[in-house]
Amino acid sequence: MNYQMIETDDALASLCEAVRACPAIALDTEFVRTRTYYPQLGLIQLFDGANVALIDPLGISDWSPLKAVLRDTGITKFLHAGSEDLEVFLNAFGELPEPLIDTQILAAFCGRPLSWGFASMVEEYTGVALDKSESRTDWLARPLSERQCEYAAADVWYLLPIAKKLMIETEAAGWLPAALDECRLMQQRRQEIQAPEEAWRDITNAWQLRTRQLACLQLLADWRLRKARERDMAVNFVVREENLWAVAR
Repeated sequence: MNYQMIETDDALASLCEAVRACPAIALDTEFVRTRTYYPQLGLIQLFDGANVALIDPLGISDWSPLKAVLRDTGITKFLHAGSEDLEVFLNAFGELPEPLIDTQILAAFCGRPLSWGFASMVEEYTGVALDKSESRTDWLARPLSERQCEYAAADVWYLLPIAKKLMIETEAAGWLPAALDECRLMQQRRQEIQAPEEAWRDITNAWQLRTRQLACLQLLADWRLRKARERDMAVNFVVREENLWAVAR
């Protein structure tokens, strides 16, 4: 499939000007999050129904054209299993795509598995078995290989036409309003920032602790989350979960 690399501010501005005339686009992101608390953006994929664009964030400084596209309520944005992508957009740009429709949510309302993977969806609708071997690649390394670019482009190339079919199916089943409500709820949940004092709830087996031990765990988990955000470190690189639990106990 053909795709266009977007590596400069001028190229991004031209792309976004063309996209503003489109009623719907498919979006995806590639990012790295191994040792950091916040996702590190490596690539943005966009398909407007005619052209696939791979936007390289490492060469772009003026993101205002893309932010305008994300805010443009006249353009429907389709993602698949987009919760983490929303976090990437929010962290990188302070913006979320609006309006947003998640094809995994549409599919669930049509009777597919709740966590239906993108590759499975593509295979059902097109018969194409996607190569997902690049899913764990280093998206911050440059130059990107042809194989990486083709993998990334496929994520939006197939998404947009399938999304349109799922919209028709969901509406025919009478579930479209409910599915769109669920998409809005997902977006709202992503905007909610976890309070550090609630971080203990994510600790496995916290329920096994007695009252004083649980109070200790709450303080430790609070401290760990604050440090992770302050230093941009994955929480388990600050202190591993099992060590928090052991100290509290």
